[in-house]
Amino acid sequence: MSTYKFGTKAIHSGVDPDPTTGAIMTPIYQTSTYVQEEIGSHKGYQYSRIQNPTRTALEKSLATVENGKYASCLGSGMAATDLVMRMLKPGDEVIAINGLYGGSYRIFKTVYEPLGIKFHFDPMVELDSIAQRINANTRLLWLETPTNPLLQIIDLQAICSLAKKHGIMVAVDNTFASPYLQNPLDLGADIVMHSVTKYLAGHSDVIMGALITNSEEIAEEIQRLRTTTGAVPGPQDCFLVLRGIKTLHLRMRQHCINAKAIAEYLNAHPKVEKVNWPGLPDHPNHEVAKKQMRDFGGMLSFSLVGDRMEDAKTILNNCKLFCLAESLGGVESLSSHPATMSHAALPKEERLKTGIVDSLIRLSVGVEDAEDLLKDLDNALSKI
Repeated sequence: MSTYKFGTKAIHSGVDPDPTTGAIMTPIYQTSTYVQEEIGSHKGYQYSRIQNPTRTALEKSLATVENGKYASCLGSGMAATDLVMRMLKPGDEVIAINGLYGGSYRIFKTVYEPLGIKFHFDPMVELDSIAQRINANTRLLWLETPTNPLLQIIDLQAICSLAKKHGIMVAVDNTFASPYLQNPLDLGADIVMHSVTKYLAGHSDVIMGALITNSEEIAEEIQRLRTTTGAVPGPQDCFLVLRGIKTLHLRMRQHCINAKAIAEYLNAHPKVEKVNWPGLPDHPNHEVAKKQMRDFGGMLSFSLVGDRMEDAKTILNNCKLFCLAESLGGVESLSSHPATMSHAALPKEERLKTGIVDSLIRLSVGVEDAEDLLKDLDNALSKI
């Protein structure tokens, strides 16, 4: 499928007509085990913790749209993050981008740091700053771009090149961008992580994670760890994600169009202090985003003049279409308050240090009519 354009790959990769019935959609193989013809002879499947045909089809699709060779689905995005951390050992060190997703910060600091893995947090804007943190124990760079929730962009190609010089593995959380907007493996990353829950599934009805790589060695280790720990998704969830991927390119185009309209509206609003969306020319990483992304995504955040939490609450409580909820990437628009929701795990001093102020509101811009979304925000802003 590598010679086809993205939309064609999204619809056809990993999916073949069912050989028994000709069904064009991959069946939901709702089974835990598989009958073997005799000892040591089977049809490629033994037990669904190890492999399942519906999951296999999804993994082939994910690998294709990320320009990778191997993909593994897991029970959630956090299960995928956890599995990468399990590849490390006590004494190893990780350099992670600061201001990363609160759940990632929590598992790093409260689960793996007590086990002897040391974490350093860096803005990852200046290569010299990253290079100064690298030592003989550094095993992994953990990156997000765009970051959650400030939409910072890091130069993946430059950082991956630095890591390669030191023999350090690079993992990139590509959830915010999706494979439609950027492919970190093409820029030098070793592993791409997705919270499949978000844009890949796209309909707020699945919890799942995934890891994609081009390295056979890494893929074998991921498979070994997943088989051992058992954090696998069920076949019905895999079926739903296969369906979601088929419209990823269509949804992402509209997400980007709507986000652009909203970012420009908020950027000109007198009650808005700052808008974080990489498509704005005054975004500090706009040129890097133009270089490594195909468009600028459906996520944005903004803070308010005066930075009062009560003003943020007023806006969130008065939005009708932007529903207040955890998660992102669905067809419907969602709003959230990072300081008390997705990033509540961060100590306040860490939040403020990275720019997650009390009035910061994050928007996952859906695919509704943009005019209706703008009216919704305009009404809410008029209440403060």
